[in-house]
Amino acid sequence: MATRVGMVSLGCPKNQVDAEHMLYDLKKNGFEIVSDAALSDVVIINTCGFIESAKQEAIDTILEFCTLKQEGRIKHVIATGCLAERYRDEMMKEIPELDAVIGIGSNGKLVDIIRQLYSGEKSVCAYGAKTDLSMEGGRIISTEPFYAYLKIAEGCSNCCTYCAIPSIRGKFRSRKIEDIISEAEWLAENGVTELVVVAQDVTRYGEDIYGRSALPELLRKLCAIDGFKWIRTLYCYPERITDELLETIAREDKLVKYLDMPIQHCNGEILKNMNRHGDRQTLTSLIGKIRERIPGITLRTTLIAGFPGETEEQFEELCGFVRDMHFERLGCFAFSPEEGTKAFDMPGQVDTEERERRADIIMREQMVISDRLNQSCMNKVFEVVCEGFDRYAECYYGRSACDAPEIDGKIFFDSDRKVRVGEYVKVLADDTLDYDLIGSRID
Repeated sequence: MATRVGMVSLGCPKNQVDAEHMLYDLKKNGFEIVSDAALSDVVIINTCGFIESAKQEAIDTILEFCTLKQEGRIKHVIATGCLAERYRDEMMKEIPELDAVIGIGSNGKLVDIIRQLYSGEKSVCAYGAKTDLSMEGGRIISTEPFYAYLKIAEGCSNCCTYCAIPSIRGKFRSRKIEDIISEAEWLAENGVTELVVVAQDVTRYGEDIYGRSALPELLRKLCAIDGFKWIRTLYCYPERITDELLETIAREDKLVKYLDMPIQHCNGEILKNMNRHGDRQTLTSLIGKIRERIPGITLRTTLIAGFPGETEEQFEELCGFVRDMHFERLGCFAFSPEEGTKAFDMPGQVDTEERERRADIIMREQMVISDRLNQSCMNKVFEVVCEGFDRYAECYYGRSACDAPEIDGKIFFDSDRKVRVGEYVKVLADDTLDYDLIGSRID
């Protein structure tokens, strides 16, 4: 009987794509892939190691499966991903129950490592060069079959002072356009209708291999592929949003009018200390231009509250900026001091409780804005992709083009006929529920 392998992938969509490549390699080499990792012989935990909460989730997940191993229900537990890459020396020492710890550069050796464990090796640590992490090869899509992530680059060269990604993932490196298009065509042929283009900074795409931002060109070529209905991009850095990109989004029907633009703050001094660009004036001007060029666009952003040195006045400026900009989607996180980053021991550290308080205030401000925006959606018709049926609420649910999968809200709706997962329907919104909308199918 084939060895059963289960995968638990944590963190961002980019990490999920890595997991899908590993699953493909495992299946190709005769392993049986099981959806419930607790029923596997070997479980692989593809960890996130970005901020403290993500690290704790990864550790808790590892310990949960190590307990199943001690109970004799699982034979081997393997950790890979960002946490394994970031804490090379500590992982096996701190969690000796692990059978293997694999850095991202050794993902391609996973099959051999599992065979080593079955041949009697007690523990394996493997750390290849970060550039050994391949972005090519087959995948087993682990999302709902109608949407998939398409990773166009790996790593990051922005070097924000709060972020450990460059040290974990290495410098930014783009894939070739022809390789991306080939994969996208395969996804379309296999039933994917919503394509989500991802990288740590999609707006930097192509600079390293073409000497220019090639994102607009890439998006135009993706739009030419038959089968896709919605194409969205995550994440666009404000200083690299060009007129050509805005023109492309405005002109191409398949590109959803949705822009995820993580700005982190609006105060010029704080942004400079983050090694970010701009200030409240430049950001306000950019947001105005985006909304003028692409009427009705949904803007999503993320903010950091309690960055070292943030004064009460600077925080109030951020609150005012949120109120003024009326972002359609917004998330705010309390600053997480990460060892190895410049911001970890910057002067003026804000205590944990105050950081959390400030983040909560921002989210309360956004709740008011979101409620107002949702009220403006009443009696409007949205095209919605069905994601499933909620047995408790006894209704269907899905997303409009204004909502990215696994990030934004839902639209719950009634229907007098069965609606298939992945089917696009028209829904008339007539009520709200927190960040979500409620309505009825009308087509």
